[in-house]
Amino acid sequence: MMKNLITPLALLLVFGFACQKRTRRTAPDTVVVLVDAVHRDLDPRFALTSHDTKLSRLVAPGLTTVDTTDLNPEPLLAASIEELSDTLWKITLKEGVQFSDGTPLTAEDVAYTYESVMSDDIGSLHKKSFKKRYKEIIVLDELTLHFVLQEPLATIMSDLAFGIVSKKVKHLDKQVFPNGEVVGAGVYKIDAFSPELVELSENGHYFGDSPKTPKVRLKTVRDSSARNLMMIGGSADLTQNSIRADLVDTIAAKERIRTIDGRSAILTYMMMNNEDPILSDPRVRKAIAYGINRKKIVKEKIHGRAVLATGFLPPGHWAYEDQLIQYDHNPTKAKQLLDEAGYTDPDGPGGEPRLRLSYKTSANQFRLAIARVIASELLDIGIEVEVRSFEFGTFFSDIKKGRYQLGAMDTAPITEPDYYYTYFHSDRIPTKEHPHLHNRWRYRSERIDQLTVDGRKTASIESRKVIYKEVQSLLAEDLPVLPLWHLDNVALVNQTLTGYQVLPNASFAHLPFVEKRDLR
Repeated sequence: MMKNLITPLALLLVFGFACQKRTRRTAPDTVVVLVDAVHRDLDPRFALTSHDTKLSRLVAPGLTTVDTTDLNPEPLLAASIEELSDTLWKITLKEGVQFSDGTPLTAEDVAYTYESVMSDDIGSLHKKSFKKRYKEIIVLDELTLHFVLQEPLATIMSDLAFGIVSKKVKHLDKQVFPNGEVVGAGVYKIDAFSPELVELSENGHYFGDSPKTPKVRLKTVRDSSARNLMMIGGSADLTQNSIRADLVDTIAAKERIRTIDGRSAILTYMMMNNEDPILSDPRVRKAIAYGINRKKIVKEKIHGRAVLATGFLPPGHWAYEDQLIQYDHNPTKAKQLLDEAGYTDPDGPGGEPRLRLSYKTSANQFRLAIARVIASELLDIGIEVEVRSFEFGTFFSDIKKGRYQLGAMDTAPITEPDYYYTYFHSDRIPTKEHPHLHNRWRYRSERIDQLTVDGRKTASIESRKVIYKEVQSLLAEDLPVLPLWHLDNVALVNQTLTGYQVLPNASFAHLPFVEKRDLR
């Protein structure tokens, strides 16, 4: 195992030294971005992964945007958004906005986008959530429409960030365009699309400022060592959150590379299957929390590029609650809780464990290394953990089906406290019919169900703060999952690149502002 960890680093050092003095290898009119995920669909109606959603917003933005430094949604394609009643909203579009084919953006296009998602025709996996939100979309004139809601919806501003597509796409055959020919009103249009490569170019009809660099190429490079070498060698310009935290400083030390860091709204958390006979006891879950030295892991394994988490919301968020139970490293407390739960030490230190658990993780080397550290720490309190790694597809399938005890994943960017509904309401437990729901730890609480429903119906920010304070307090006490840390967003960029900004939701919204300069 040590050989596997050292070899990529050694290659980095050798290859990096050889490449430091080379001139730029990417075209001056193109920003080459490396990503570690395949591209599945940039049509916002079918984009499910965080990666695809981020890219789709460059091509097909929404009525609002959440790609802001403070995570507060702002109007984008909409000129104004007016609340007429708690279930009726008036949307007025900006004048002069055009799609990438030159046709005007109209209220009919907005209505088509939302109605197609809610229809039975296209099979969008957003259908269920949309039908819960929207009762009817009424076109009033070319630029004005009404959104009639099923019930009051506090998240309407962020929900309206859903990408708008031209109504002409309904004439496109999915057999001919299996990934959708996305006709949007974004700063870029799609020139080429495949799972491994997306090529974007300037949308000449864009209503805003033209991009500083007219073309973007997004390459999927699954192998982390290959991504490292491409950045150091100059065959790529930018990569974001795809370099192992323990290698960032080594790569950034190279002459042609610099880092851009920023705090993150993404959470890394440990899943604990609440239906498991052992983990159904909150005392065991709390013992696990006290047994893990998160502060040490952040310092030694993540090199300080993370903020310890107390809940799902990142510090600084308007609904963040800082007066919660703190699960600092406390092996003595952990053992006391295991004793109370009936898992006493059978034969003293160093003998048989109190209990045994399995920890599933993806085969990602960094995640595997963290899992092994956690397993070692839990052994110190008498919990023997078997770490089992899988290809991500297999791992994720097992998680969704509840075939696990412990595991770790990242959330989507937590920009809205309504995510507590998404992750903890009992209606969000995955089923055979709806495997993509997010309560994968199968947590049930009538009080949390009620609070999270109230939170999405309450318009007042101050009232929502009260609701989500109780939500966070109850979840910290019950601990259905263990929030670990908010990893910093880290972009590695070529020295020739200027103008890029890392946002808390790790979007690519600042790609249009990037410029290239010649350092020769």
